Amino acid sequence: MSVEASPSPNAARSPVLWVGAALAAVVLWFALYWRLEDFSAWVVGKLQLPAGSHIEEAARFFVFDTPKVLMLLALVVFAMGVVRSFFSPERTRALLAGKREGFGNVAAAGLGVVTPFCSCSAVPMFVGFISAGVPLGVALSFLISAPMVNEVALGLLFALVGWKVAAIYLGFGLAVAIVAGWVIGRLNLESWLEEWVRNVRAGNTDLPVDHRTIVDRIHAGLDAMRDIVGRVWMWMIVGIAVGAFIHGYVPSDLFASIMGRGEWWSVPAVVLIAVPIYSNAAGVIPVVEALLSKGAPLGTVLAFMMSIIAISFPEMVILRKVLTPRLIAVFVGVVATGIIAVGYLFNFLFS
Repeated sequence: MSVEASPSPNAARSPVLWVGAALAAVVLWFALYWRLEDFSAWVVGKLQLPAGSHIEEAARFFVFDTPKVLMLLALVVFAMGVVRSFFSPERTRALLAGKREGFGNVAAAGLGVVTPFCSCSAVPMFVGFISAGVPLGVALSFLISAPMVNEVALGLLFALVGWKVAAIYLGFGLAVAIVAGWVIGRLNLESWLEEWVRNVRAGNTDLPVDHRTIVDRIHAGLDAMRDIVGRVWMWMIVGIAVGAFIHGYVPSDLFASIMGRGEWWSVPAVVLIAVPIYSNAAGVIPVVEALLSKGAPLGTVLAFMMSIIAISFPEMVILRKVLTPRLIAVFVGVVATGIIAVGYLFNFLFS
């Protein structure tokens, strides 16, 4: 949607009231979040489950993590929805148009972090980049970064497993997106795009003027929260349920042995396992939390998460609309190589 449209009717409303209401909602959010542990303990106590049993451990994880993760998701998506109001598809495309490879790959991967496009919405953005004259490798850096290193994943990782893991994921996720896009760009594979994509002509890439007010941006955050939370909450609950099962029933050393640091095949194995699995970053993070708590190596877990988000089979089906099978094979090969390298590196550093 173009930002050059007339100001929204929301702009006529008092910005003081909207900002005040938003701040009050944030204060209420923190007040409720602060009491979640007591609430979950009360609920599990009412269930009268055998103390110390597997089912009690699983129930504690599920009852505590479900509201916690959904509340975190809502807050992060609202905040980044406001940020996203500064990066509409038109502005994002205009910012990347004409950028050379190298700097363009870095800019595209960075924009992918603050523009929360999933695989489904990143594909039309990718076509828009190509039509605006953005080099293939630069466009692919965005295509990798947008779903894999988005702000929802980073916010949830930070809240659930700490800032160090979130920072590691950010740094190496961006590295994979930048390097993979640059490598593919160096191969000059534009002719391997589907013909209809190559035939799309570049349009106007002037940077649109943004007339939105603070009230419009608050509404953008609310709209993003309704849209994204509405689409992923079910995946989140499924992921939390899987994490609860792992937390309650899987022995602590099982995943550490299956994903063992000393086994050379563990990282490529989890990458292959992840290919048929469909999930988004929000849905897989509760599973990541449970795997790490059970002693699974950090690098192997990050490789598993990155592969599910970046090179899963469902995403390849979506990409088939715009990429030829040869280009998809190169895309998967380069990205998978980068992910495997990240897994090996972190297993070595934290062994």
